[in-house]
Amino acid sequence: MAQDSTEGSLKERGVRLTRQRQILLELIDRTGAHLDVDQLYRMAKERDPKINRVTVYRTLKMLKAGGLVDELDLMHYGGDQHYYETRLKQEHAHVVCLRCGRVEEFFGEPLQRLRKQIESHFGFQILVARTEVGGYCAHCQTLRAREVEEIRHESKSVAKPPAAGARTRRAHARPE
Repeated sequence: MAQDSTEGSLKERGVRLTRQRQILLELIDRTGAHLDVDQLYRMAKERDPKINRVTVYRTLKMLKAGGLVDELDLMHYGGDQHYYETRLKQEHAHVVCLRCGRVEEFFGEPLQRLRKQIESHFGFQILVARTEVGGYCAHCQTLRAREVEEIRHESKSVAKPPAAGARTRRAHARPE
């Protein structure tokens, strides 16, 4: 898929595709996941024990500078984590569950229509468009609804004020 195009783009720029760079490109392209640096490093290390973290950072920097890889924050779900994917993918939106972190990719005509509307409305030439949508997946919506119900139930069963006319005990201080 995008791998051949990525390799071709590197060769056009005079960048040598080392075995370690090849491993990182394959991981980014073929896993189907949005990987952060630590995940990329661990997975690459399994395939080549000689790879080091510096190589991962340098390769990502080179791929980003060359416009071949996008660095994403995915609604800051992971805090300061950044995730990577090839830029040569078809344009899409990232749909991120803010509870469990699940990421789905949405492709389709609505994104193209939005892009055309923006270009027409602002007289703007769009070169890159990134769309992120944050919310709750169906599973997390169910969990949240249960939690809200549990909270309501707990708040109803918390100590109720004494009924009118009920006697209460008071501690009396004894005079010395």
